[in-house]
Amino acid sequence: MLIFKTVAEAQSACAQLRGEGRILGLVPTMGALHEGHLSLVRAAKAECDIVAASIFVNPTQFGPNEDFSKYPRTFEQDCALLEGEGVDIIFAPTVDEMYPSGASTFVLVEGVSDRLDGASRPGHFRGVTTVVSKLFHIIGPHKAFFGQKDAAQVAVLRKMVRDLNFPLRLVVCPIVREDDGLAMSSRNRYLSERERQQALVLQRALGEVEKRAAAGETASQALIETARSIFASEPDVRVDYVAIVDPDTLVDIPNVRGGALVAVAAFVGTTRLIDNLVISSFRG
Repeated sequence: MLIFKTVAEAQSACAQLRGEGRILGLVPTMGALHEGHLSLVRAAKAECDIVAASIFVNPTQFGPNEDFSKYPRTFEQDCALLEGEGVDIIFAPTVDEMYPSGASTFVLVEGVSDRLDGASRPGHFRGVTTVVSKLFHIIGPHKAFFGQKDAAQVAVLRKMVRDLNFPLRLVVCPIVREDDGLAMSSRNRYLSERERQQALVLQRALGEVEKRAAAGETASQALIETARSIFASEPDVRVDYVAIVDPDTLVDIPNVRGGALVAVAAFVGTTRLIDNLVISSFRG
């Protein structure tokens, strides 16, 4: 496994691999890896000749009052996990390497970036699209692998790839959950034991929406109220949003249809968690 710290090294090595006809896959991460990240690596291994993973805690996607400084950084452990999964390349640049002094260029996907997490975290998706576009230019992957848990991010990146004609395919992999149903997240480690139990309300709310939709309820507002009633059972959990949207545009839809995205975000203590599901079947 090769570890590159500079753009020049990573760019040169990946260009050589592409020139040899290798299919190159990329798994972008901010480290603090868990089974969800590793599932993306395995998907990449199954589809690509060479797998590169990035480890970079990207400052431009954090707001001024968010957790950039305390975001978990476990580089040695992350490298061991990635090596165990057969990753070929790790790209782990410094902030100064990715954003040299005087850097002032950003990538903004207008409209969709202002919805769901983008509405709650102004500027967040500008940081995401900027760093991911840089990674795409540096690594030059044929395929890039992301998790469905970050559904809003997926929608933003899909539009960026299409609008900017990136010659690659985004591969979206299923949410990986703990045994009790909590969606895996690097931020779960912030939760106290009590908060960890409270956090299960996100998955319960989604599950109740799915049941009501399967039973024939199609009105989005009624389903949103159902989810909010479940959240009310945990008064210490503060809801950020409950939304039913088109998965590509993230625009609210008044009535559920197959493929609709049900997305939730909430603060458990000081930790913001997200989760979602795609409505696959319903009567109506």
